[in-house]
Amino acid sequence: MAIKAAQDLYLDPAIRDWVLIPITLIMILVGVLRHYVTLLLNSAPKKQPAAVVREQRALTRSALLRSTAPLSPLPPATYRAISSDLSEGLIAGKWLKPQATSEEEGEKNPFEAAGMEGAMDGMKKQAVMMIPNMVIMQYISVFFSGFILIRLPFPLTAGFKSLLSKDIIMPDLDAQWVSALSWYFLNLFGLNGVFKLILGSENAAVDMQSMQNMSLSAASAMPASGPGAPDYAKLYRAEAENLALAEGVYKWVGEGVEDRVLARYGR
Repeated sequence: MAIKAAQDLYLDPAIRDWVLIPITLIMILVGVLRHYVTLLLNSAPKKQPAAVVREQRALTRSALLRSTAPLSPLPPATYRAISSDLSEGLIAGKWLKPQATSEEEGEKNPFEAAGMEGAMDGMKKQAVMMIPNMVIMQYISVFFSGFILIRLPFPLTAGFKSLLSKDIIMPDLDAQWVSALSWYFLNLFGLNGVFKLILGSENAAVDMQSMQNMSLSAASAMPASGPGAPDYAKLYRAEAENLALAEGVYKWVGEGVEDRVLARYGR
């Protein structure tokens, strides 16, 4: 059986100095710049009325209690007492805010400046993410199309060739060789750890992280009343059912702790 010979390509060191390293540095600097621009575009959160906050926090308390059910630090009597109180309050609508009158709801215009502010913030952040990436990708495609920058130090199967040699039409080229455009995409999705070291875990430098932050901010900016507002009465009833189901999987973390300690440290 014939054995395929290893491919040895000799790359000019100038490619490393003027293409490989600059692309990496540009991606890092653009990510840092994107992070600080996003911070400048973030508007200060608006204060919600106490009734709206209480209405939302009731669901949060219930969800936190359910999340601890499989291995709860609360003793059985305490857990069931809290769960029963929350369930009764949710079913009765104890924490629902007073309903606005039809005249007050009719006066609200969803297209007024206050209602459109959240949508404009999302569009600005999306532009901050997309425009630099489009400019850098176009720059690399024009000036460095077909450049081979680096060889990965580990073997790869042929399935990785379309990812690592995107702009090089060479069917026989080993998948270990990385083109300029592919190096851009690797940096685009692989610099999250670097940005966490530079900017912290809660940063807006990575596209995926920024999209998650945008979705969370959009969810938090949902109107409390009027068109598009969630029906908290239905959410409360569903949450009460979820609490009842969570009691079926409840387990106290201290159950049988004496036997476990004696089995581990007893002689």
